[in-house]
Amino acid sequence: MSIAGRVHRVGDHVDTDVILPGRYLTLRDQAALGMRCFEGLDPGFAARIAPGDILAAGRNFGCGSSREHAVLALRGAGIAAVVAESAARIFFRNAINLALPVIVAPEAARALAAGEAAEIDIAVGVIRQGGREWRFPPFQGEVAAIIAAGGLAARVRATLASGAAPGG
Repeated sequence: MSIAGRVHRVGDHVDTDVILPGRYLTLRDQAALGMRCFEGLDPGFAARIAPGDILAAGRNFGCGSSREHAVLALRGAGIAAVVAESAARIFFRNAINLALPVIVAPEAARALAAGEAAEIDIAVGVIRQGGREWRFPPFQGEVAAIIAAGGLAARVRATLASGAAPGG
């Protein structure tokens, strides 16, 4: 799986309330959530995103509450992957469950230039931008299968439809 888009940048300790303010938790439509993504931090964020764009983040990205809405807002805005110095564990798991790759690659997260095109090869574990390259451990096993299937629910449906035992 390859992702290519422009890079957008946020800093350290960006919590789920910053990604999507709590007042929008009643929204269910992913596109509507995307229009509100980073509204308090950067009101023009959603308007600048094109489908397939990449978010470069600092340390502890996605800290805060365990709500899935933050991941849905990023996806709804058009973000196809997050490259972070580090990510909150519950956010990371929610992102995997909703098929948003969160790649922990500190050097790449610090070096990616905002506004410039970049490419991520999820299967190989490489990020490229402007002649530079950073490697990360590719997703493996069930995590890779969940992302490839389009999320945990899709993975479980496909597994059950095939007659195989979940996780096997």
